Amino acid sequence: MATGGPRRRPARSGRRPDVPAKGAKAPRRDDRSGAARSDRAARPRADERPDDRTPPGPFRLGAVPGATPGKWIDIWKQRMPHNPLELIPLEVVDQRAALREGLVDAAIVRLPIERDDLSVIPLYDETPVAVCSVESALTAADELTLADLAGELVIVPRDDVLGAVVPDAVAPAFARLATTADAIATAATGTGVVLMPMSLARLHHRKDVDFRPVVDGPLSSVALAWPTDATTPLVETFIGIVRGRTANSSR
Repeated sequence: MATGGPRRRPARSGRRPDVPAKGAKAPRRDDRSGAARSDRAARPRADERPDDRTPPGPFRLGAVPGATPGKWIDIWKQRMPHNPLELIPLEVVDQRAALREGLVDAAIVRLPIERDDLSVIPLYDETPVAVCSVESALTAADELTLADLAGELVIVPRDDVLGAVVPDAVAPAFARLATTADAIATAATGTGVVLMPMSLARLHHRKDVDFRPVVDGPLSSVALAWPTDATTPLVETFIGIVRGRTANSSR
């Protein structure tokens, strides 16, 4: 049966099938799979050194009585949410051993401290005060000198950190008391006066005692210390916080 005429072939475009039309985006020959792209994203940048990555785990900070690291701890929590900070109370007599034996990564200590194998950054000096009963005549003055304490019974507990020498002081007739808290409790009865850094007087505050600055008394220096051979990235981070570096500051 006749079809009514010859079939027409479609017009040829004049280009190869594997060549994209003008204006079309050619496929990438090096197109990678999603897994390959993820692997590339996981690689460190050229400007990111492996040593700069902070390891996981808690940072153990020791602190002697009277130390006030609260503001630094708050900054740590903001900058290091995945690295908890453990605050470990230390007695001054134990501060050197705690660092040497690795019980803490760093510590806020009272000077002097044996510095062999330790790195130490002085932080601040504390004013000495005389703690006495609220009924003592010493409270009539706004501040005192060591000479004002001549003739007073001066109590020096075993955990004394000041080492103040008061000329013409009266030595207690009773056995040396063990702690600063014991000495303050005794002074509260009207017996004697105790010299200590202001922070300890505030730490052991009682309603029946008061204190006055001793303007020529020895200062108590507070410092940050850590084992030199254990200067970890966590320690360096805390040092930066103490020194007031911002989160973007270089070490």
